[in-house]
Amino acid sequence: MNGFVNLKFALQKTWCVAKPSSDQASLLANINYACAHVDCGILQKGCPCSTPDNLMNRASIAMNLYYQAYGRNHWNCDFRNSALVVVTNPSYGNCIYA
Repeated sequence: MNGFVNLKFALQKTWCVAKPSSDQASLLANINYACAHVDCGILQKGCPCSTPDNLMNRASIAMNLYYQAYGRNHWNCDFRNSALVVVTNPSYGNCIYA
């Protein structure tokens, strides 16, 4: 049964988001790092994920784009211990997390 539980978790969709306790400098560094490696165009003004326009939201979206692009491994969602892997879809309104 334990193997089944592990397989179920491995097949479960996961997302990477910023920890609420992250400081502004870490969030900004995470945005810069992630967007240097993946296309963060979804964050541009006028796009569905551009609001709310705050660092926590922008960092979560950028970090998740990186996490999804690089294989959804737990180490792709560390960001110097400022991120969390979640199993609840963080999408909102027209902003759909990959």
